[in-house]
Amino acid sequence: MTARSTPQIVEAAEIAAERGLTPARISALYLERETSGFPEVVGHRGRARLWDKSDVDAWFDQRKPPRLREHKPPKLDPDELLTGAQASRFLGYKNPQQVNTYVRDHPGYFPDPDAVEELGTPERPYRRPKWRVRTLLQWKDSRPGSGKRSVERAAPALPDVPVDGDPDELLGASQAAALLGFKSVNSFSSSLGQGNLPLLKTVDATSEKGGRRRWTRRRILEQAAQRTAR
Repeated sequence: MTARSTPQIVEAAEIAAERGLTPARISALYLERETSGFPEVVGHRGRARLWDKSDVDAWFDQRKPPRLREHKPPKLDPDELLTGAQASRFLGYKNPQQVNTYVRDHPGYFPDPDAVEELGTPERPYRRPKWRVRTLLQWKDSRPGSGKRSVERAAPALPDVPVDGDPDELLGASQAAALLGFKSVNSFSSSLGQGNLPLLKTVDATSEKGGRRRWTRRRILEQAAQRTAR
């Protein structure tokens, strides 16, 4: 007799981060479950609703918009570089800013750009990230909800970040997630997007490649202390 595996339990923030949505949208889908068919919760953690991840995955697989499911990207040179708007259209999204939104609001969900153009003037510089076609196709084939589950992908392990390092050192999302006690970059990103980390709403810097957000260790630890005091 085969033993049943323990179900993986997730809350709205984790579902939202994996799917490139917002926790509010997940809650709305649940409240509309009589018409949407969204899975019932299996419990609660405090005020947070909890779902069996396999139920949620199955629902998203069957619900995936036909437009995206049937979309076939145009044939382009695998090494051709596309901007965020071009990449969004290439992947079949109606919103030309969809890729840029993924990069800005969901660190770790979308791949880092393959190149970054330095544009603008010395007084008002800006960067334009670009992705190779091969990078986009690889992501399309493995993104959450693609229906390809032959390989179970674990979330990347967070780095081991010392608490007593240089307080002015700039740290990225994965390092901040580790210091704050999150299990993944996605859950950190969702919590940040929900306004649960007010001290990190303002960044201390952005990276040269891709404009990734950076915070000082001091600011992150202050936020950690505030969370612990709740």
